[in-house]
Amino acid sequence: MIPAGGAARSPLFLRIFVLMLVCVAVVQLMNLALLVAAQTPSAKLYTVEYIVQTMEQGRDPGGELQVERVGDVPPVPWNPRSERIGAALATALGTSADKVRISFPPPFLQRERVFERSAVPRPSPISPTVARNVIVIGGFSAAWRQPDGQWIRVEPVEAFEPWRWFVLLWLIVSALAVAPFAWALAHRFAKPIRAFAAAAERLGRDPRAPPLELEGPGEIAEAAAAFNTMQARLNRYVDDRTTVISAVAHDLRTPLMRLGLRLEAAPDDLRRACESDIRDMQGLVSTALAYVRDTSEKPVRRPLDLRSLTETVVDDLADCGEAVTLAPGETVVLDGNPAAIKALVTNLVTNAVKYAGGAEVTLDRVDGHAVLEVCDRGPGIPPEDLDHVFEPFFRGERSRNRDTGGVGLGLPSARAVARAHGGDVELADRPGGGLIATVRLPI
Repeated sequence: MIPAGGAARSPLFLRIFVLMLVCVAVVQLMNLALLVAAQTPSAKLYTVEYIVQTMEQGRDPGGELQVERVGDVPPVPWNPRSERIGAALATALGTSADKVRISFPPPFLQRERVFERSAVPRPSPISPTVARNVIVIGGFSAAWRQPDGQWIRVEPVEAFEPWRWFVLLWLIVSALAVAPFAWALAHRFAKPIRAFAAAAERLGRDPRAPPLELEGPGEIAEAAAAFNTMQARLNRYVDDRTTVISAVAHDLRTPLMRLGLRLEAAPDDLRRACESDIRDMQGLVSTALAYVRDTSEKPVRRPLDLRSLTETVVDDLADCGEAVTLAPGETVVLDGNPAAIKALVTNLVTNAVKYAGGAEVTLDRVDGHAVLEVCDRGPGIPPEDLDHVFEPFFRGERSRNRDTGGVGLGLPSARAVARAHGGDVELADRPGGGLIATVRLPI
């Protein structure tokens, strides 16, 4: 499907498929160029005379062969090439064939072939002059036994030949040539994922965040449209529930008012008791309406100095004679709704003052978050209640007395404000007694 109002877009899989074909084409072109440009490596040629001179002198002036004396040279399986070259080497050295051993490495990625001795006739004797002109191609290991039992072994020096350097350099160039296409492919894969991750983060910080733009390939535009639809449905769901709760709380005021008017003719004792209950219910309704309003209204975000805001709350309570302190620290600026954030801080600090008689407030910047801690030395909260204190209308004080236990919407309201800003509020026992309320808000 094509999102409404959008033009036809080429599918993402087609774009990635074409880009992969381009990468493969570039690699194949580089391989073809290597096939054309690279010269076929040729094996080095050595004459038996050159090998004999190196053995007799104990060194190679040209540096192509290495010479060493060893105590023993293991026998090698018979093959016609070793017998023929060995006979020529023994003739050139003027020694018997049993004092000379020569072997050749098997071809690359191939096992050494085993020959039957009777299948090949012995080589005919040759003169020393002809023997010295015999050519040895490629790698070999030749050994000559000395009178003292030691062996002089001669082998070609293993060197990184120029054609190998050329191939290695060409492979590096090929990788560099394909790297931009690989980067483009990875970027095309990761860009939609990053966009959706950012959108989910924005939705967590602010449910009223702007919807995703419908751009990019067809699959991405469809996913963005589905994400926007989900966001709109979530907001409608929350709004509908909030509207119902708000309407119920608001409509309760009318029967409460009528009940108060009818009690005017009641006896004094009954009237005073009922009026107290009515005032409690009216306070509960007002608190519920305030909670709904704070958690549902569209926030106005702007940069604010969280330290200055916290200092205002602390100073107001300190002026009223409460034991509230704020630890010094650096300025912390974040985007938020000043009224909601101030209500959050006031809620937590006044709770600490109400239940513990004082509060110690700290504010720091940790891992890209503003961390506000409100600590007290009060009775704390039982461990079984820590998971329930953020539920609306839950009160840890079991007497149900509003003067001592409140309504039960303070902590839920504080958490709702923090989560609306992409953060959270947590409670934990304080070592030595008391409670720590921690607020984390992204900066």
